[in-house]
Amino acid sequence: MSQASPSPSGVTLVAETPDLDLKIEALLDHAFGPGRFTKVSERVREIASFRPDLSYCAFVEGRLVGVVRQYEIRIGDQPAIFLGPLAVMADARKFGTGGLLVARACEAAAASGHPVVLLVGDEPYFSRLGFSSAQTRGVVLPGPVDQRRVLSRGAQSPLIGLVQAI
Repeated sequence: MSQASPSPSGVTLVAETPDLDLKIEALLDHAFGPGRFTKVSERVREIASFRPDLSYCAFVEGRLVGVVRQYEIRIGDQPAIFLGPLAVMADARKFGTGGLLVARACEAAAASGHPVVLLVGDEPYFSRLGFSSAQTRGVVLPGPVDQRRVLSRGAQSPLIGLVQAI
């Protein structure tokens, strides 16, 4: 595990590495079940470039308890990062693990030159992390989606166009 950084809650965040893939897939299967492959977010992940350097895992006492993955996309002509999936084991949610993962992932995206991060999720949860639907009305995803759940962070003007691979 590289780039470990413990939080006051005992959660340690590390950059994703290939040796964690099987554990991550098991966590995602547990969190979302087989239905995760039918969502529009999965269509984005199928076309986008995975960025393990911008993706993080959360551990408590050596046990994987959370993950956030990110993918490089563009929205029309705007380069961006697509955040998701985000999954946290139920017993680790009390530590704010999801928020820690999203904050670290967004910081890494911005540091890599990608201040715009897009996701599909619940605005009441993600708004506390700087996401909103204010700039996303013109975003077109590769499949049906409730447009109110398309959220962005870091966009300085309306995002317009189809989400596609870089």
